[in-house]
Amino acid sequence: MKIFKNRFIYIEIEKSKIPWLKIFTKTKYKEFSQCDLKTKKNLLKAIDTIEKEMIKYYQPDKINIASFGNYMPIVHFHIMARFKNDSFFPEPMWGKKQRKAKLKLKNFNKFIKIIKHKLSKTL
Repeated sequence: MKIFKNRFIYIEIEKSKIPWLKIFTKTKYKEFSQCDLKTKKNLLKAIDTIEKEMIKYYQPDKINIASFGNYMPIVHFHIMARFKNDSFFPEPMWGKKQRKAKLKLKNFNKFIKIIKHKLSKTL
């Protein structure tokens, strides 16, 4: 589900047990180095804003930011709030499951409202 878009990027929710958002370029760039300067600035500002708000709202043990794009060859970034008691920690979310999660997280819909508001003011 898309939660934000402008001329350069759009942001989607990744269905997960942890807070996880994905940022995509609207133009189908294959590599970050191919992006024009305005797209790069929008990507980096969105990553920075989401990371800061995830830290403030969820107080995670770590924020993971990843960009692979092997299956989806378009520039995009994953931003995830990670917790020592999530199912995969310290492994990546694509790694081997370590345990059954026992997370009690703040309301994700409220977090999304905060993100939408912050991004609409900064991008």
